[in-house]
Amino acid sequence: MDEALLRTLTPTVIGILVRRGADFAAAEDAVQDALVEAVRAWPGDPPRDPKGWLVTVAWRKFLDAVRADASRRHREVRVDAEPVPGPVEGEDDTLQLYFLCAHPSLTPASAVALTLRAVGGLTTRQIAEAYLVPEATMAQRISRAKRTVAEVRFDQPGDVATVLRVLYLVFNEGYSGDVDLAGEAIRLTRQLAAAIDHEEVAGLLALMLLHHARRPARTGPDGRLVPLAEQDRSRWNTRLIAEGVEVLQRALARDRLGEFQAQAAIAALHADAPAAEETDWVQIVEWYDELVRLTGSPVARLNRAVAVGEADGARSGLAALATLDPALPRYTAVAAYLHERDGDVVTAARLYAEAARSAASLAERDHLTRQAARLNARLSR
Repeated sequence: MDEALLRTLTPTVIGILVRRGADFAAAEDAVQDALVEAVRAWPGDPPRDPKGWLVTVAWRKFLDAVRADASRRHREVRVDAEPVPGPVEGEDDTLQLYFLCAHPSLTPASAVALTLRAVGGLTTRQIAEAYLVPEATMAQRISRAKRTVAEVRFDQPGDVATVLRVLYLVFNEGYSGDVDLAGEAIRLTRQLAAAIDHEEVAGLLALMLLHHARRPARTGPDGRLVPLAEQDRSRWNTRLIAEGVEVLQRALARDRLGEFQAQAAIAALHADAPAAEETDWVQIVEWYDELVRLTGSPVARLNRAVAVGEADGARSGLAALATLDPALPRYTAVAAYLHERDGDVVTAARLYAEAARSAASLAERDHLTRQAARLNARLSR
């Protein structure tokens, strides 16, 4: 059973059913039923035309559901007869499906869930496990999302920026359960890049590839976080780095800079440094300047303060940090790092301990606690 093929075909088949007259929710349900049937039937009798098989079975599932629903018997739906056997429609509606699943009327959490279900082809159970919520909770979230977009016309123009933000949310979830969400986000972004010629789609794909390339070195054998400067760069995936840089260069050549291209350029400079001390921090600060200009993001300003501290010294980094809101996530951890770089070990130790208490994850809390303990041990000598 080729699960990758099923996931790739899912949005195409949903699009075909919608174009034939099914509403989105009914089409998505029918395709999920067809996928279950494929898992049962294909290992013993694989079809010559997987896409055609899925379309045929999904359409029959849709017809059965409509005919079984008394409230729909008089609805004017173009489902009077089975389509004539033969090649299925060649038009690819994948892009419109992306736009629909990332509709602005949905909450980010609902848009992510619906995208993973309808475009990614994941089951509700897989999505629930990935987000560490009960399956029933995720099923309700997906059902509400489908109801929300039920009246949205399939041919309405969509917002690429919204789609990219949804995919970036998926990527940042990383890995949990039996679904690698980072890998799934890369697959879906590749699919989107094939459907639309857009420099920011390429920028996001490059950013994902460059970040994903460092994944094997991000944690030690004991599961502890390994900061970028301390990572074993021989464990970085050079193939993904080369691909990410190539995708980014093509996007930048179009001279229409966007936030994901700027972030990818920063990631590429980190990837290009053979060792942490050889990082081109001056260029990184320049790219953060572009990112701040494009987005005004407080998080970008916070990361810029770190880069300024590396390029111009800890005092300059602390001066940049002082212009920001101390309530920002990771502000205290950044302050601790810069104070340590500036030689103020007492303040740094206190701030590391304070940052640990508000850490967003157990791994981050453990890392910050160990940083505080390391400095306190130095002070007690």
